[in-house]
Amino acid sequence: MAPAWWKSSVVYQIYPRSFCDSNGDGVGDLRGITSKLDYLQTLGVDVVWLSPIYPSPNDDGGYDISDYRAIAPEFGSMADFDQMLAQMHQRGIRLVMDLVVNHTSDEHPWFTEACKSKDNPYRNYYIWRAPAADGGPPTNWEAAFSGSTWEFHAPTGEYYLHLFSKKQPELNWENPRVRAEVHGLMRFWLEKGVDGFRMDVINMVSKTYAVDGSLQDAPVLRPGFLQPAFTLVTNGPRLLEFLQEMRREVLDHYDTLTVGEAPCATIRQGVEITHPDTGALNMLFQFEHMDLDSVPGHGEGKWALKTLDLRDLKACLTRWQDGLAGQGWNSLYLGNHDQPRPVSRFGNDSTYRVESAKMLATLLHGMQGTPYVYQGEELGMTNKPYASEADCYDLESINMYRSATQERGIAPEVALQAIRSKGRDNARTPMQWNANSHAGFTTGTPWQPVNPNYPQIHSQAALLDTNSVFHYYRQLIALRKAQPVLVHGRYQLLLAEHPEVYAYLRTLGDERWLVLCNFYGGTPVLDLPYQVAQRVIANYPSAGTSLHNMVLRPFEAAMLRLE
Repeated sequence: MAPAWWKSSVVYQIYPRSFCDSNGDGVGDLRGITSKLDYLQTLGVDVVWLSPIYPSPNDDGGYDISDYRAIAPEFGSMADFDQMLAQMHQRGIRLVMDLVVNHTSDEHPWFTEACKSKDNPYRNYYIWRAPAADGGPPTNWEAAFSGSTWEFHAPTGEYYLHLFSKKQPELNWENPRVRAEVHGLMRFWLEKGVDGFRMDVINMVSKTYAVDGSLQDAPVLRPGFLQPAFTLVTNGPRLLEFLQEMRREVLDHYDTLTVGEAPCATIRQGVEITHPDTGALNMLFQFEHMDLDSVPGHGEGKWALKTLDLRDLKACLTRWQDGLAGQGWNSLYLGNHDQPRPVSRFGNDSTYRVESAKMLATLLHGMQGTPYVYQGEELGMTNKPYASEADCYDLESINMYRSATQERGIAPEVALQAIRSKGRDNARTPMQWNANSHAGFTTGTPWQPVNPNYPQIHSQAALLDTNSVFHYYRQLIALRKAQPVLVHGRYQLLLAEHPEVYAYLRTLGDERWLVLCNFYGGTPVLDLPYQVAQRVIANYPSAGTSLHNMVLRPFEAAMLRLE
């Protein structure tokens, strides 16, 4: 049996609003994406993951969907979509759509109907509860975007559950009609030729509490403690059942790539979900490594900043590499539409921007799993400069700043620094195509400003520079297609306690490859008992074939074939 195509693939994520605007209205669109497919083909990616393009009030950047079977007018028409998909397939690029079915928009017709009365047929599509004895919310749970998870609906006298924005009511997956609706909309897109789905917070569709009519056993959070409620209700008892039903009813009938976003997932759950025989999805996005630069258990969640200890990152990624080996499949990512730019977060976005961007790419593309490249990552795009809270466009950052400064007494500069480091707008500034006005993203006024460093960092210059981050990514992507050891080889961590260097082996048969990554600006000396047969790829000129007393330069990285 031939290996699954998605194991040797590289996925490129597009956030459509910020990718390329074809009509000058300041919002990226489908025709803009189509116009850049030759660029993606040159990069060499196999799959495009498209963030939501469906009609939405855009309370949460399109992840609040009001119609699952249509295209939002700002992105174009269904004809534009069909042309884009055909052009992708003509270039050998597959398309993965975002499936956002843990919740809908409160403007979706299902919810509009559900609000009409308690006995409306759509009422049980969502999770409703009576007020507590004091008339307040059923629990004191905190939503991911701050505030209560419960929103009161006065006409019917009940609260509905929302783990994110109040405009994102939770779907009730205990209702088989809801699951059938989801299966139907999946078939709609698959029949149009889509090649798979990225499934938004899919491990929340089965909830530990709030689904059985009773909340008496639900935990009560400490007053003022801002642990988001989704950490309490995630990975409910019927999750695998629901996903296996989805696989049986829909996915088994198509050749797809499926990746589930799974906050709070454990390795055991990762194996259960991605096991090729008994699981349901090809891979998942786990978040453990995304939390290592936040203070564990702190009430401020991801906004409580701490310096990353490289040893923690090595231990975390190694647990997942080892834990899923032969039993599932990893997704490999350091950035996406919800995360800050990797080169600003884990590298050096000034003096060593190019070197550290290449180093991070080497680390990720050398591991076992399917790599994901977020738009602009292949250029070494950086976090945006926030001068004040007025520079925030994302609901999460706006709510955090208001809550921190007005309700919890946190100094404005402290809150702003957290947003500079972790805010989602960092990833959502427009793509930088050239040095012209607005980086060539639009001929109009962009929906949010382009990062002011675009005259120095843009794709036009990167394509012309053979030493650019872009061409380094292109070489890494080509290597995965040519070298089975990078796809199927066994992973083995080296130098686990070294504070500066991430080193590991990949082994397949007689092939042994060593991946070396200096994570910092120092010059550590290594002494490894190997002889280099070939420097396959590196972000500095050759330093010889001996690993005895080898001095690594700042943010140096290399893949080495060993004798």
